[in-house]
Amino acid sequence: MGAVRAARRGPLAGAARLTGTALAGYALGGLPSADVATRLATGGGTDLRTAGSGNPGAVNAMQVLGGGWGTAVLAADIAKGAMACAVGRAVGGGTGAHLGGTAAVLGHCFPAASGFKGGKGVAASVGQCLATFPAYFPVDLAVAALSSTGPWRRRASVATQLSSAAWIGGAILWWRKGWPNLWGPRPTAALPLAVGASSAVILYRFATARAPKREE
Repeated sequence: MGAVRAARRGPLAGAARLTGTALAGYALGGLPSADVATRLATGGGTDLRTAGSGNPGAVNAMQVLGGGWGTAVLAADIAKGAMACAVGRAVGGGTGAHLGGTAAVLGHCFPAASGFKGGKGVAASVGQCLATFPAYFPVDLAVAALSSTGPWRRRASVATQLSSAAWIGGAILWWRKGWPNLWGPRPTAALPLAVGASSAVILYRFATARAPKREE
């Protein structure tokens, strides 16, 4: 009888852990790093959602607040994604790490505490890649560098599409080949699923982003 109860509790306990991992990842991703930096830099006199490009992210922070503040926001956003993966892995193993990373990207792009108006998720996804797919991270940096130069330099959405496609392709390749993943979880089907989900969130955020309206 006890064995039956334990068997029933097993899947439920696993689902509860993964649910907790997703919630924790979303909460970490939703931490308002850009808003905190803006308050510290301007005393609350500026809102990145109405200033510059209207995006509360590192790039707009660099343009509106300056390079130092923008770099701090970038580092914080990367750390959010990596931390969500670390928490997820501690609670739910490799699957938990992937779930936590994707949830962090979702939380960064659509934070409930900020009316679901967040950043574009790129920096958070860098943290996710660094924590869950470190073997690909140098390739990710190279693709990002190449896609941000030449004809794609002023077309961030196209550059993001190229980077996302390469990231998804790399995840599928590592999973199918079973290649080593440095300190990251062993590549399983969860890797390309998480990468694809995070990429979809980011691309949707780019597609729906609009510059703030200017007063005449």
